[in-house]
Amino acid sequence: MKRFIFAIATLLISMNSSAQIEDNFPQPKRYTFWSDVQFGGALGIGFGDNYTNISVAPSAIKPITEQVWLGGGFQFNYLKSKGFFESTSYGINLIGLYNPIPEIQLSAELEQLRVNNTWSDTTLNTTFEDNFWNTALFLGAGYSSGNATIGIRYNVLFKENNLVYSQAWMPFIRVYF
Repeated sequence: MKRFIFAIATLLISMNSSAQIEDNFPQPKRYTFWSDVQFGGALGIGFGDNYTNISVAPSAIKPITEQVWLGGGFQFNYLKSKGFFESTSYGINLIGLYNPIPEIQLSAELEQLRVNNTWSDTTLNTTFEDNFWNTALFLGAGYSSGNATIGIRYNVLFKENNLVYSQAWMPFIRVYF
């Protein structure tokens, strides 16, 4: 019986000792999808004499490699020129970024917007509406420093009189945290 108690005691002590040894090893860091996602976007607001412009465009990007990032975002724009024009647009965008070197960023951004425009003609007492989908494909290049990039992009799907963008070239500033 003494041998049995001694064996049980020895077993319990050795299990306790091995459990303490295992606790001293560093645990592997847990990786989640969101651990390296960066968030950014744009926020704009402008007011003037009978004029309002509000823009909200949050976005997120995730690294695929050290040089390639993919992401997407949402955007909402509201523009009103009192007594003349009102426009609301909203939609999504997908973005791909490539940094051949840390200071240079190349980008491709596909944007799909729903646009609702209304014109008022007070002299004729009439209102005109134009509601449509607009697709844009921007190719761009910029200079990067830290988490910010400044550059220019070109809408290869730009059409004259599409009533969304006044020209195909557009400067940009991107910041992700």
